[in-house]
Amino acid sequence: MDRPTVAHGRSIVVCCYTSDRWDRLSAAIGATADQISPPDELIVVVDYNEELLARVRAEFDDLAIVAANRHESGLSGARNTGVELASQPIVLFLDDDATPAPDWVDALAASFSDPTVVGVGGSARPDWAGGEPPWWFPEEFFWVVGCSYRGLPERRAPIRNPIGCNMAFRKEAISHVGGFSAELGRVKNKPAGAEETDLAIRVRSATGGTILYEPDAVVRHAVGESRMTLSYFTKRCYGEGRSKAVLARRVGAGDATSSERSYLKTLATGAASRLGRVVRTRRLRPLGQVLVLALGLAATGLGFTAGTIADFVGSRR
Repeated sequence: MDRPTVAHGRSIVVCCYTSDRWDRLSAAIGATADQISPPDELIVVVDYNEELLARVRAEFDDLAIVAANRHESGLSGARNTGVELASQPIVLFLDDDATPAPDWVDALAASFSDPTVVGVGGSARPDWAGGEPPWWFPEEFFWVVGCSYRGLPERRAPIRNPIGCNMAFRKEAISHVGGFSAELGRVKNKPAGAEETDLAIRVRSATGGTILYEPDAVVRHAVGESRMTLSYFTKRCYGEGRSKAVLARRVGAGDATSSERSYLKTLATGAASRLGRVVRTRRLRPLGQVLVLALGLAATGLGFTAGTIADFVGSRR
């Protein structure tokens, strides 16, 4: 598919909070800086870490606007700070542990040449510690580690929401709806999310615009060993379920779970395919992935139920 004409005037926001990711952060800043020229700008927002803030300023003050988070601690507050500092009409968001491909900025921003497009999400490919995912980790659940998963479109197509580590919105659209919600989103290592889903739903509702998935806009998203365990997998699924309960309260259950209903079909298809391989090959490894599919679905559902009950109880007090 041909790429639309590149939209000029981009602000790229990279949020960070820990020195543990310094090498990845440095790679992200360097790879992004190589792709831009005025009036484009690179903005690095540090979330309540004075030591890291000083280090980023000392190292990258000539390449980026470096600032401290002005809002509540967490990814939503840091991103809102970046949006406020942005002077360009298109704002791209990159995680501090995601390394963009050499043409990432142009590829992600290109679709904004269509005035009906208000947001774009790119492809996040996992960069696994050790080079390979755990054998039990099904591709349908790569969203657990912030990466593109089986079930997303294979070509440029409309979607409900992008993946947070690789996305872009029109600044005026973000500002119009009040930015990212601090009620949602990751705070330090807390395994939660859905802040980009919440923003995307509100932006689409307010503008009537389209959000696209652009698989040619690629980043490599680091996945450390701590996120390659069944314990993290289960906690992240549960946290996502709780986040979706908050999202349902904020934007309505229909919008909050619209993509999940088709995603359930993807899970069912994946489970059936693996069970078929077990029958054909007499190998049990695919059965292990089926069990993990069921575990992920159950943990997410439990989190959603717990979150819904907590909201109900809270509203009665």
